[in-house]
Amino acid sequence: MRPFLISLLLALSSSAMAACPVLLDRKMQTLDERAQSLCDYAGKVLLVVNTASQCGYTPQYEGLEALYRKYRERGLVVLGFPMNDFGGQEPGSNKEISQFCVNEYAIDFPMFAKTDLKANPLYGELAKATGQVPRWNFHKYLVDRRGERVQSFGTRVEPNDAKLVTAIERLLEDAK
Repeated sequence: MRPFLISLLLALSSSAMAACPVLLDRKMQTLDERAQSLCDYAGKVLLVVNTASQCGYTPQYEGLEALYRKYRERGLVVLGFPMNDFGGQEPGSNKEISQFCVNEYAIDFPMFAKTDLKANPLYGELAKATGQVPRWNFHKYLVDRRGERVQSFGTRVEPNDAKLVTAIERLLEDAK
């Protein structure tokens, strides 16, 4: 019976350590129309980006995927949120967006269903935390492992920009 109690205590302590931060305590629909709990990303460093397929900044997909591939083993997750809010530059359906991301940029990072900036509660919280609302596509929010500290990077900050990469690396070095 003791091994059972030890297992139970270990399970309880690890679930307590992996508690879901308030910022992530929500479910969002993915591009393939599954409900995805953002709590699944608790303990990861998140780069949250509003995306669009027909924008002058769309080539940033390539850099975002490169960041994801380089740092995912260390705990970085890029989360893409397609939006049609700026210049109507994301007119496609979720299926069309998914096909575009895979066929044009081989995107492997998590992509969520097309959303409206003002109706997306996650974006409301990110804007509140930073005091900065996206003014265009490919605005980036960087969230620490605890879901507490949020930094904002504007559209023109490329995924390989030293300022962004340095911030990501610092957060990845923080203890889990």
